[in-house]
Amino acid sequence: MKWPFFSLLVLGGAMLSACPTAQQLEVIEREQRRLRAANRNVLTQSAAIRNEFDSVRSSLADTRANLQKIQRELNALKEKVAEVQYRTGRQIGQSTREGDQRIKEMEGQIAKIDETLKAQGILLKAREEELRLLRETLLATVRRQEPRTSGETEPTSKFDKGKTPAESDVVRRDYEEARKLLEEKDYRGAIARFKEFLKKYPESDYSDNAQYWIGESHYALREFDQAILEFDAVRRKYPKGDKVPASLLKLAFAFAELGDRLDARLILQELIDRYPQSQEVVKAKQKLKALES
Repeated sequence: MKWPFFSLLVLGGAMLSACPTAQQLEVIEREQRRLRAANRNVLTQSAAIRNEFDSVRSSLADTRANLQKIQRELNALKEKVAEVQYRTGRQIGQSTREGDQRIKEMEGQIAKIDETLKAQGILLKAREEELRLLRETLLATVRRQEPRTSGETEPTSKFDKGKTPAESDVVRRDYEEARKLLEEKDYRGAIARFKEFLKKYPESDYSDNAQYWIGESHYALREFDQAILEFDAVRRKYPKGDKVPASLLKLAFAFAELGDRLDARLILQELIDRYPQSQEVVKAKQKLKALES
């Protein structure tokens, strides 16, 4: 949001050099005040949307935790029912009226928990839809804040900006050394080298790739919780990078490995919707079909 203000200052400098009139100065000042007010309004809206996004995500986590707790209670009750039925069958000559009553009570409890479980499932879907809408709103707000001026073009490479060819070669060499450790399946070593690379060159062309390979290394070590965090960092830190589709795919795979089929399906659908032309879409559709069967 600083570009319009900077552009206005440049325009103001040009007008001053041309000996502007008092009326022209007043117009410039009025435009500056208007742009500052618009900038504050956009920042306020963005902060509010982010806060609401975080609130919904927290609520979604609580709902999922409640759902898992209810599932555990349901399994425990089913085991108790099976145990009572077994003991009742072994006690020949003993009255089964009490046992039957206990079984009926437990079955009633199971029915109630099943109903609660269904209700929680509906609530979870509603929360997920709300989270998806908030995410889209947040992305739209961020895009509106990005400066766009006529004739403006982005640099073809982040290396080209303020770096000599020799410096670029050093960065590339460090990246390739980390990749070599990955190819040799020295995943711990690769993780350490890629993290060191990101600290040294946080704005390089290879930064999103380095972040992705950290996630891949954790995935190869079957550290799926950590892999999820690293893959998610790719799309958060480098939303325009070419590794985002691959990160979404492996993010979904990691959730599936942890038994979280719901989050896995949501992420796969996001990949299919946002990157329909990517090469990861074929695998995403195959995995989504397998999870839904």
